Amino acid sequence: MAALEASRSLNPHPEKVTDEVFLASPFCDPRDMVQVKYEMVRRVRVDKVPVARAARAFGYCRQAFYEIAAALDTGGPSALVPGKPGPKGPVKLTAPVMDRIDAWLAADEALTSKDIAGKVAEEFGFTVHPRSIERALARRREPDSAGEDAPISRR
Repeated sequence: MAALEASRSLNPHPEKVTDEVFLASPFCDPRDMVQVKYEMVRRVRVDKVPVARAARAFGYCRQAFYEIAAALDTGGPSALVPGKPGPKGPVKLTAPVMDRIDAWLAADEALTSKDIAGKVAEEFGFTVHPRSIERALARRREPDSAGEDAPISRR
């Protein structure tokens, strides 16, 4: 169970899985969300069980079935693992804000992160911590990928 939690694939509602074939197999585990989703799609496609019945038997609705099937088709079984929770990108220091910060730094290299935080508050109307600016600038300056001949740096 710890492995399922660590991989974010622990089914929060294993009691909703009522598919008799799935539950009869010693291999199948209703706590494994990836396996439950995969088997639901397999039951429809291979065993020709109607979508509504299979979805209900595996604890999902029809719409969720179609979303899960599409994810499986495009990304394979690994696409059935839920994504990481939380924000997926910057909330305040977006690309346009960072472009403006780059322009300020190009005009005056002596600006500190505290100075930049003040300029951001003036121009964009929100506060940002100076350390957040430093981290965003460091990320922006990192190369996306090293070339084949580039040395590997270990930090």
